[in-house]
Amino acid sequence: MNHPHLQQHAHDWALLFLRISASLLLLAVHGLPKLLDLQAELGRIEDPLGLGQGITLGLALFAEVACPLLIALGLFTRLACLPILAVLGVSLVLVHPEWSLADGQFAWLLAIIFVTLLIGGAGRFALGRNLRWQ
Repeated sequence: MNHPHLQQHAHDWALLFLRISASLLLLAVHGLPKLLDLQAELGRIEDPLGLGQGITLGLALFAEVACPLLIALGLFTRLACLPILAVLGVSLVLVHPEWSLADGQFAWLLAIIFVTLLIGGAGRFALGRNLRWQ
């Protein structure tokens, strides 16, 4: 794969795979369970910033449902990574400061993936590839 055109396509395919797989993982493990059981989540969610459980849950749902959908579609990918990274940061630093690296490995891996997408963007195979904010 020494041809620049083929290398670019490989890069775009890699970003597409990363966008879709990471988004589906975040949706399946965190977003959809919260969305499908709102009442239980409202009583269970931590509120480390003191915003109130309703607002905190709303922000978590935005970061764990809406943002992964945008990322999977390739719309505002870099911008959509920011709320996800914010929720991961709050979780690791404020909600679970006692976690060892091993305890928080899933959150750390998600952070690595979404920082990679923040840096790399959506790639060519994205619905919003011609939008200014991409």
